[in-house]
Amino acid sequence: MLIGVMIMIHELGHYWAARLFDVKVETFSFGFGPRLFGFRRGETDFRFSAILFGGYVKMLGEQPGDEARDPRSLLAKPRWQRMIIAFAGPAINVILAIGLLTGLYMVVYEKSPNPTSPVLGYVMPDSAAAKAGIRVGDQILQIDDTTDPSWEDIELKVASSARHQMEVWVKRDGERLHIPMTPALDEQQGIGVAGWLYEMPVKVAGYSDTVHAAEKAGIRRGDTLVSVDGRQLRSIPSVNEAIHAAGGKPVDIVVRRADKEFHVTVQPEKSEVAGRERWMIGVSLDPQVIVTKLPFPQALSASVKRNGQFAGLIFKFLGGIAQRRVSPKSIEGPFRIAQMSGEAAREGAIPFLGLMAAVSLNLAIFNLLPVPILDGGVMLLLFLEMLMRRDLGLKVKETALKIGFLFLMVIVVFVIYNDLSKILGPS
Repeated sequence: MLIGVMIMIHELGHYWAARLFDVKVETFSFGFGPRLFGFRRGETDFRFSAILFGGYVKMLGEQPGDEARDPRSLLAKPRWQRMIIAFAGPAINVILAIGLLTGLYMVVYEKSPNPTSPVLGYVMPDSAAAKAGIRVGDQILQIDDTTDPSWEDIELKVASSARHQMEVWVKRDGERLHIPMTPALDEQQGIGVAGWLYEMPVKVAGYSDTVHAAEKAGIRRGDTLVSVDGRQLRSIPSVNEAIHAAGGKPVDIVVRRADKEFHVTVQPEKSEVAGRERWMIGVSLDPQVIVTKLPFPQALSASVKRNGQFAGLIFKFLGGIAQRRVSPKSIEGPFRIAQMSGEAAREGAIPFLGLMAAVSLNLAIFNLLPVPILDGGVMLLLFLEMLMRRDLGLKVKETALKIGFLFLMVIVVFVIYNDLSKILGPS
């Protein structure tokens, strides 16, 4: 449903641009296939069709071979106007993505710390980082050609470099070390993973519903856990490791509260998590998300920046797929988007609006790919005609459309198969 709405908004962009330049719009269809019902307004048939997925706008004279005798035909319009009509669909998707995040940030703006040259607080055993020799306490100074990288820079580079060696420079004990590392492939998400986290204070956000050991021992919300049995805590996973290592014995936890540190003895309790029994002390830990509201100018600026980052990530992933550094399995299709939209809707308006913005931006970028049949392909052909100062031959256009249609069908079949594989899981 969500992706269908986004496609219809995309088609509205084409429709409004066509009306702006007085192109006759014969049909505006919600869905594809045979007409079910609808109404006629002016010269346009607004209809609901049998396959209620997406939609299309049919303009007079838009097919190769159509004649441009009617002055309101698309082919009768100057190429620059046709270029704008083609671009209007992706443009309205980008505007929608920016508008959605702007409105969202004016209500709630969540920001995680994004340290530059971060110190590592956790390295997962047997992970790509651990196998390369990277350790907790290392400070990342450079990754490939990016110096003083932010944590976001690092995550993007790792995600787009599965099974391809990266050059990492770290600072350890005052010494600069060069450590090559090859991110592993996350088979489910299709992206690269290193198995590391940056150092952060471990703060108590609340208590478990089933285990009350920490609460009984006097640990409060807002406390910072400094160490467990002398083992310094530098990240949330390190707490679980330290509790597990105690094997159910009472643990000595150093707690910081209002700039004062003191010791607390806590007796872990066993509880089932994801079908496995684990020793726990019964606290939920704060992932350090700062929540605030932004006034309109800052919200708009943050939205433009965030959408720019999303767009850059999408292009990195597309480039990574072309270079075989990222698995095509990372692509989400209509079924997975429907599943994700349902999950987001259950979580509340904020996750759902964020997903809407992401889907709208993805749709814009996909349609701008220089593939015949997509808007980007139409714009490319128009640009070539502008350079040549003449129309391309009918045979060339028909061949380009056939190739574009074949490409699109291959993509559709792949993403649907990919979606069903993720949803149904291994048989």
